[in-house]
Amino acid sequence: MSDATIEALLAEGRTFPPPEHFKKQALIVGSEIYEEADRDAEGFWARQAADLLDWSEDWHTILEWDLPFAKWFVGGKLNVAHNCLDRHVAAGRGDRVAYLWEGEPGDTRTITYAELLDEVCRAANALVSLGVRKGDRVNIYMGMVPELPVAMLACARIGAAHSVVFGGFSSDALRDRINDAEAKLLITADGAWRRGQVVPLKQSADEAMAQSPSIEHCLVLRRTGQDVPMERGRDVWWHDVVPQQPTEAPAEPMDSEQLLYLLYTSGTTAKPKGIMHTTGGYLTQVAFTHKYVFDLHPETDVYWCAADVGWVTGHSYIVYGPLANGATSVMYEGTPDFPDKDRFWSIVEKYKVSILYTAPTAIRTFMKWGPDYPRKHDLSSLRLLGTVGEPINPEAWVWYWEHIGGERCPVVDTWWQTETGAIMISPLPGATTLKPGSATFPLPGIGADIVDDVGNSVPIPGGGNLVLTRPWPSMLRGIWGDPERYRDTYWGRFDGKYFAGDGAKRDDEGYFWLLGRIDDVMNISGHRISTTEVESALVDHSAVAEAAVVGRADATTGQAIGAFVILRAGFEPDDGLAGELRDHVSKVIGPIARPKTILFTEELPKTRSGKIMRRLLRNVAEDEVLGDTTTLADPSVVDGIKARYLAQQPAEE
Repeated sequence: MSDATIEALLAEGRTFPPPEHFKKQALIVGSEIYEEADRDAEGFWARQAADLLDWSEDWHTILEWDLPFAKWFVGGKLNVAHNCLDRHVAAGRGDRVAYLWEGEPGDTRTITYAELLDEVCRAANALVSLGVRKGDRVNIYMGMVPELPVAMLACARIGAAHSVVFGGFSSDALRDRINDAEAKLLITADGAWRRGQVVPLKQSADEAMAQSPSIEHCLVLRRTGQDVPMERGRDVWWHDVVPQQPTEAPAEPMDSEQLLYLLYTSGTTAKPKGIMHTTGGYLTQVAFTHKYVFDLHPETDVYWCAADVGWVTGHSYIVYGPLANGATSVMYEGTPDFPDKDRFWSIVEKYKVSILYTAPTAIRTFMKWGPDYPRKHDLSSLRLLGTVGEPINPEAWVWYWEHIGGERCPVVDTWWQTETGAIMISPLPGATTLKPGSATFPLPGIGADIVDDVGNSVPIPGGGNLVLTRPWPSMLRGIWGDPERYRDTYWGRFDGKYFAGDGAKRDDEGYFWLLGRIDDVMNISGHRISTTEVESALVDHSAVAEAAVVGRADATTGQAIGAFVILRAGFEPDDGLAGELRDHVSKVIGPIARPKTILFTEELPKTRSGKIMRRLLRNVAEDEVLGDTTTLADPSVVDGIKARYLAQQPAEE
């Protein structure tokens, strides 16, 4: 399909009903499940909890709601590790593969449920031998190796809360998270592989622990093999402690509201927020959403969530959701461009992946690299595609559907957050007609609305602030150590409604379209314009691979739109093309959205989770001192953009 054909397809507003071949085996094909949840949302979630999980004690109350504090399945007891492992082995599925793991250098491991259970029990016994007890906190700072989910499940088995810190974060970020949680144990590795280089995890861990008095022991996995210092009495090697442990470790029943993990997310202040997720409600919703959003058939599917376990996507959809459902998952250590830009597609072909879940940022990068890389590989095993992490522009959606899905795979665009714990707005692929770029509708049992700045529901069609109108099982239970910050941050803006800062609109059929952070809305001559809308219009042009826009101060209009544009291969930047892009945005959105400046660049500043740091681009556009760049995947990118900005000045009308 040519770019012109894609443009025409989007212009005509084509929709994508579930393919007949997909509906024939889909778990859900009608609207009955929505109607069931609408009649009795609490009862609906109770049925999911009972059907999807093993409970050692039944709950006596489905929901206790003391706004903004929720307790789900009160009085119920269960163990997360038992639900992810023991019950599958006991049911005779121990030989099923849990993880097909591929290391970046090319080493591989195939781990069955029985083998994973044994390893988790050994690790749980090792944690106990190192003094960890129920209620303690354990920090985990590792690359994408199987021992990472093993460590998480070992904590869950004994009732210790884990706090995973992404392996790309600095020692300062690790230190702050250890100290806030007052963790007793740190689990790390000598290093991790990334683009053929070693990320020195133990070195960063040592720097963090030097200022973390709560740490008593550090358990270190040997992965990359370089020499690392080991402090006597504190540091112990994984291979000296874990393999020798017995493979029997009781999965102690936990209260449904037992803290399962902390996961830190950035806040408007310098102090990161320790998001609290508990046991029963969280596992219920991640199991439900993983099963039905991805139409999982665990006997036949090979599922790959190409995220990092250090983010909530990895917690919910690499570890807990897939394992609770008995799925076979691919887990990959490295980057999509090592040793070449077809690594993802070689993995899909090698393991016959049937479900792929990745981020719009990655998809736009694949677009920039071009379709020749996926064409080298047999991707016919794929039957469902998913996107996560940010709104996906329609052009990237269609490219993904065409070049990766072969025009046969539904694309489930999912909206959710670290705080929500699980997917909230998404199609059900056998039941929902898709629109490229829309996350479609709230899932069964989820209450969502769009309100104006004073909290009134916006009529359909219309846009505003996305809110959640009732509690849900996997919701955050608070911010660690700071209940008032939790109340103020998420429930303080609109009375009785959860709001975490995202904007959205509904079209005339009620479909939800996510617009990104409310902070990323520009005010141009009194008109509110979303950065996502302008970026999508730019990427709609055949020359553009990726774009980011910001509002910059303008004496006439209050703010003017500044665009940063990456071109596709074969296109050269010049003033003529800049004018063409401005005209294109005017045509797609309207003259009010026409960018005043366009700077052509080769990269954009992104966090390690792939999100564009528009704040830094605003610093560049306003000629301000650059803000904090420590969370960037490559801090040098923004320096390069600023140098180019000052040297050539962007094309300006």
